Amino acid sequence: MDGNGRWAQRRSLPRTEGHRAAESAVVDVIEAARGAGVEWLSLYAFSTENWKRPGIEVEFLMRLVRRVVRKHAPLLLARGIRCRFLGAADPRIPRGLAEDLNDLAELTAGNRGMTLTVAFGHGGRRDIVEAARSLIRSGTPADEVSEQLFASHLPFPDTPDVDLVIRTSGEQRISNFMLWQVAYAEWVFPEVLWPDFRAPDFIACLHAYRNRDRRFGGTPDRTNGAP
Repeated sequence: MDGNGRWAQRRSLPRTEGHRAAESAVVDVIEAARGAGVEWLSLYAFSTENWKRPGIEVEFLMRLVRRVVRKHAPLLLARGIRCRFLGAADPRIPRGLAEDLNDLAELTAGNRGMTLTVAFGHGGRRDIVEAARSLIRSGTPADEVSEQLFASHLPFPDTPDVDLVIRTSGEQRISNFMLWQVAYAEWVFPEVLWPDFRAPDFIACLHAYRNRDRRFGGTPDRTNGAP
């Protein structure tokens, strides 16, 4: 979800106002995805690299996310959306926010309408390193390590491989996002900045995806390392 700062800059506003305006886009895209029958939606909200931003901006984001989570928790529950937070165990996340994220995950754990994964404090490289550490601690012999076994040690191993990555504002890079799961993803790069991204933009990206010829190197579809 890229372009909040540029959205604010173009309006001669503080960067924080771009983050505040992004809330409407988040709600709109969640509703659009649910209406389109998307079963798994992931939103990249805050990366491990984002901790390098000015402290005042990081603090604002933490407060904003906590307010948004509390505000929309009843709607997410009513819509049957299961919420997960990838990276939320990062100790730098304020305790109150971490508790709210955990509470929302527990509140919606039984929902089956759609799984919403919010990457918050997430880094794809860190996930891979942690999976490798988990395998080592389990005592698994090197010769027994397969893609499927490795994937089972990643966070939320039931998450399917990513089919489509939408990166707004025209930026064209991965930025450490779910590196294992995006191995065969299709990518689209709409020019619209995230605060202006709405349901019609999301549906246009789905349409572009459906028109792609997905060959997977000539192999059948795979899920998270599974054959």
